[in-house]
Amino acid sequence: MKRSLPRIVGLGVALALVLGLSGAAWSVEDFFKGKTIRFIVGASPGGGYDTYTRAAARHISKHFPGNPTPVVQNLTGAGGLIVANYLYNKVKPDGLTVGVWNNVFLLHQALGSRRVNFKARKFGWVGAPVTGWPSCAVMGFTGIKSWDDLVKSGKPLKVGSSGGTGTTLPTILNIASGKELFDVVPGYKGTAIVRLALQARELGGVCMAFESMRVTARSMLDAKGDDKLVPILVHGSPPDKEVKDLPRVTDLVQGKDNVAMLNAWAVQYNFQRPVTLPPGTPRDRVAAWRKAYAATLKDPAFLADAKKSKLNIVYVSGEEAEKHTETILSMSPETKERLKWMLPK
Repeated sequence: MKRSLPRIVGLGVALALVLGLSGAAWSVEDFFKGKTIRFIVGASPGGGYDTYTRAAARHISKHFPGNPTPVVQNLTGAGGLIVANYLYNKVKPDGLTVGVWNNVFLLHQALGSRRVNFKARKFGWVGAPVTGWPSCAVMGFTGIKSWDDLVKSGKPLKVGSSGGTGTTLPTILNIASGKELFDVVPGYKGTAIVRLALQARELGGVCMAFESMRVTARSMLDAKGDDKLVPILVHGSPPDKEVKDLPRVTDLVQGKDNVAMLNAWAVQYNFQRPVTLPPGTPRDRVAAWRKAYAATLKDPAFLADAKKSKLNIVYVSGEEAEKHTETILSMSPETKERLKWMLPK
C-alpha cells in the first residue's frame, strides 16, 4: 500500500520526537548514575532547615534517575544569604548541587539590598517541603503566659534572632502596635543557639516558624514551670492543636498600610525552606529534580519518617514557588517603602 509523502514525513517526525525524548531520559539517568548530589543548607545543624532537608535526602535517591548518593552540608552565615549568593554565583550549574536557604531574601532583593547578589527569577525552583506558620513564644520564667500579658507588661520582651522570622515578625508587631513590645537581639548563628540562650535565661522569648519550633524545641514546649516555652501568637492556620486557639497576627495588625506590609511579608511563608538549583542548570535536570523531590515528599516511607520526627509536610511544587517569587518581586513601590526597615543598615 502506498503512503503519501506528507504522511511519511509526519511519521518520521513523530518517530524522531519519540527517540529524542527517550534519548533525553536516558541521558539524564546516565548523568546522575554513580554521582553525588549535594544539598547545601544555609542554617546550622539541628534547626528546621537542616531537619527538613536531611529527612528528604534520606529518601530521594530511589526516586532519582540513576540513583545518585545524597549528601547534606551546612554553610551558615548572614541568615542563609551566603548559600543563596554562593549557589547563584559560584556553583557549577550541572544539576548536582542544590541550595536550601531562607527565602526572606527574596524580599531583600525586591527592596534593593546590595547584599543580595542574585536574581531570584533565574534560579531553578525545585519545590518546598512545607508552608510556614510564624509564631512567637516566651519562657515560663518571664511570668508571661499570653499575648495580653506581654502587652500589659509595659516592657519589651528580649528575643533572639538568627535572621528571618526572628527579626521580621517582632519588628512588624512593634510597628503595627506603635509600641516597643520586643527587643530584638540579632546575630545568633542558628535557632539551636537561640534555644540555648533561652535555656540560659539570656533571652525571654523567640519568634520563629512554629513548624520548626514544634520539632526542634519539642522538649522545651513539653517542659514545666520556668523552663517551659509558651507560644503566645501565630500567623496563618497551622493544624496543631497546641496553637489553634492562639491570637492570630492578622487580628493584631490593623490599618491599610500595616496590613499591606504584613501581606507582602507573609508571601514567603507559602513556600518555606525551598530547594533551588543554580541559574543555567539544564532544563531536563531541573525537571528530574522536581519530579524526584515531588515523589519523595509523597513517598509513604518518607511520610512515616516525617511523622516520627513530628514534621509537618505540605508539598509546594517548583512551579508554585516560581509564582510566589514573582508575587514578592512585583510588590508595589508603596509597600516596598513600608518594608525598607528590613534591610540591614
